[in-house]
Amino acid sequence: MSEPDTDVDAGELDTMQPNPAWSADAHEDTVEALAEDGLVFRIWGGDWCGDCRGQLPDFGAALAAAEVPDERVHHYPVEKEDDGSKTGPLVEAYDIELIPTVVVERDGDEVARYVENEDRPIAAYLAARL
Repeated sequence: MSEPDTDVDAGELDTMQPNPAWSADAHEDTVEALAEDGLVFRIWGGDWCGDCRGQLPDFGAALAAAEVPDERVHHYPVEKEDDGSKTGPLVEAYDIELIPTVVVERDGDEVARYVENEDRPIAAYLAARL
C-alpha cells in the first residue's frame, strides 16, 4: 500500500480560530509540550459540528500560545454523509470516524491521537501523551 499524500491542501477550519478567553498562563505545561520541535498536528473537524465548535477554538489557542508554525498544523474539513459516515481529505487513510480528531506525528510516525469523546480538553489530552 502506498503512503497517503499528507500534504493535501484541505483548507481552513473556522473553528480553529483561537479562543481569546483561553489562558496560556493557566496551561504552561500543556503549551510547553505542544511546542516541541518537529511535531505535526493533523486536525479533522467540521465547522458544522457542535463538538468541533466547542473544542477546537481552545486547541487553536493552545497551538497559538505554543507558537506552532502554520506549516506544522494541517486542517482537514470533514462532511457527514446521510448514513453518519465522514468524508473528506485523508479520512480513510487515517481511519477517521469521529470528529474532532487530532493526530500528532513526529518524523512521520503517529505519536498521539485525540478522538472526539475523550474526558479531557484536546490540548491537555495530547500534552499528557507527548
